[in-house]
Amino acid sequence: MINTKSLKTAYRFIDILILFFLIFDFGFNVNDSYKPYKLAIFFVLTSLLIAFNIFKFYQFSDANIRKTLKFNLVLLIVIITSAGGYLLLNDGKDMLPLLKETKVIFEVGLFIYLLLRLSILIKHVYKIYFNPAILFVGSFFIFSFIGALFLMLPKVTTNGISFIDALFTATSAICVTGLAVLDTANDFTQLGQIVILILIQIGGLGILTFTSFFAYFFKENSSFREGLYVKDFTASENLQDVLKIAVRIVLFTITLELIGAVAIYFSIDNIDSVKDKVFFSIFHSISAFCNAGFSTSSASFYDPSFRFDYSLQWAVMLLIIIGGLGYNIVHNSYVYFKTAFINTFIKGIKTLPVRVFKLNSKIIFFTTCILLAAGFVFFFFAEADHSLKEHTTLYGKITSAMFSSVTPRTAGFNTVDYSQVATPSILVVIFLMWIGASPASTGGGIKTSTFAIATLNIIATARGKKRIEIDTREISSSSVNRAFAIICISLLVIGTSTLLLLFFEPDKQLLPLAFESFSAYSTVGLSMNVTPNLSQPSKYVIIVVMFLGRIGTLNLLFGMLGQIEQKFYKYPQENILIN
Repeated sequence: MINTKSLKTAYRFIDILILFFLIFDFGFNVNDSYKPYKLAIFFVLTSLLIAFNIFKFYQFSDANIRKTLKFNLVLLIVIITSAGGYLLLNDGKDMLPLLKETKVIFEVGLFIYLLLRLSILIKHVYKIYFNPAILFVGSFFIFSFIGALFLMLPKVTTNGISFIDALFTATSAICVTGLAVLDTANDFTQLGQIVILILIQIGGLGILTFTSFFAYFFKENSSFREGLYVKDFTASENLQDVLKIAVRIVLFTITLELIGAVAIYFSIDNIDSVKDKVFFSIFHSISAFCNAGFSTSSASFYDPSFRFDYSLQWAVMLLIIIGGLGYNIVHNSYVYFKTAFINTFIKGIKTLPVRVFKLNSKIIFFTTCILLAAGFVFFFFAEADHSLKEHTTLYGKITSAMFSSVTPRTAGFNTVDYSQVATPSILVVIFLMWIGASPASTGGGIKTSTFAIATLNIIATARGKKRIEIDTREISSSSVNRAFAIICISLLVIGTSTLLLLFFEPDKQLLPLAFESFSAYSTVGLSMNVTPNLSQPSKYVIIVVMFLGRIGTLNLLFGMLGQIEQKFYKYPQENILIN
């Protein structure tokens, strides 16, 4: 019997070998005469993996391990037979195009294989060290750094990129912010745009949500610790079905992004300036749903080709809103309104009321609606003689005002030049950016629930009440304390970053730099044309602010300080004079 430890070490070595070969294949240019050898190496590596998995299958008796190995074998055999079959069926085709097309089969298949292996690695991490907040923070930090390295590959950019710009772009993508020091459309190749898109998707859902997805489907078992983490990340209240919820979130996201891509494709069908309409549609659908704000258009939607394409803007707005609400709120709202509709309009059918639309869902849903409506009304009237003036129809003015209300909710797309917008509108945009999206969504900011609880607490305090009571429910004191802690920390981080930017950018005014800080912390991506001209120290400041805004400073503090022993006693209370 071969030593198990040596077997696992060899297996990991092959994984690393495949990873580095994929990086070499994607990121470096080689002479055409060497391309057949690259395809041959793919065949050899895949065959080696098949042999290794067969050998390992007979070495282990554990049912879960054997189940994983069976799926690995099926996947690898499908990859190699598909590639071989494609070569045989197109035997008369030109060599180089045939090699390129066949190579894609290996690239996609082995990428999926490495994702499965990553899910196993994450399970080992849980066993070694478990702290949900630190794992959450660590995953974003690691992927920011890895993303920066990928963006520095020769085939990713058109004219090269410095490390600081690569790190800035990767952090902006993984934190679904959208601030860009380079032109995504012109400074990155399509491969570079795909790398950015992958980072956006990972950042929007979280890498551990993806690995839970694969673990559920292909391993069908999970540890109690994994369940605790996913429960915390997805804001789920039931530990029993928490991995199923992670699966539903991934499927829900992919489904919505596909529907959004189709809607965007038909909305740009007549725009000749878009060369690759399929890629444009997929890129902007994912970017919109994840509230990232990256665009393959240099001027975002302010480009004349898109500024007056109102169907495109409505498709993007719906994706932003749904992504900003999150799976739980959308699902609960759907069930609630479906039940209400059946009970009201369909005779003879009565569905028992289920309390799915709980107080949390109600607060988030109605706060979002109020903010969207208030923002729309403000922009419709305040910008009537400014940014809305160029829209000649009422429908166009309504669309543009609504887009201006939706996009500050951590999305980052723009149909106006914010350096030319009236100052009162800029202040409202800053306010909307600061609030942001909903908890457990793809967006940032202090979150709608935080703002709502703080507002309700102010009203309750003004009325002399000691508790916040809504709809036969009382909001816990811990929620109120957490809300005010998040607000204070956010203002502290934004204030500090603005002060540092003023120090590093003495030639720039306060409002554009404050706008930049709010945009970075709330992971919005809007800018008053400041980002491309930032100095290197300012870029590092914005990188840190984007990172803190996405992970949540309070989460980081919980991760570092949460292990302190809890004390089960109370000191005597004493009132402090607050006037």
